[in-house]
Amino acid sequence: MSEEPAPTPVYDSVEAWVLERFIPMYRRTLGGEFRWCAQWWRHAEAISRLTALWHAWETLRLEPGTGMGIWYRDHLDHQLPVLLGPRGPFYQCSEDEHLDPHLAVVQPAPPGWWDQPAEDDSDQFTDPDELIDVTDVDE
Repeated sequence: MSEEPAPTPVYDSVEAWVLERFIPMYRRTLGGEFRWCAQWWRHAEAISRLTALWHAWETLRLEPGTGMGIWYRDHLDHQLPVLLGPRGPFYQCSEDEHLDPHLAVVQPAPPGWWDQPAEDDSDQFTDPDELIDVTDVDE
């Protein structure tokens, strides 16, 4: 029993897929609802989302019949509005200008924070008996 070799990808990198497939195929009028950054490769979230789209595309293009339909429904139709949306990774950019995304301020956990047993963390959460039953509130 011989194994078939893995199929050769159409594109050898996410950049090739973006430049040769994604941009020419999925055109949108930019500005307002849809955003794009010419320097898309400077946005870590965009790289992650586009790479996921590319990998899924390479796999599902080989599925006969409904493979591409599944790719549109389960992958592109979800990722495109997030990727190009007004609050997506390109929200501060335009085709002509790249602006680095603002990074959230993060404080590291105190020493030993992650070493505590789970039962010791119970005081960090709201006691269920103290929660208000919103279904019982008078209007």
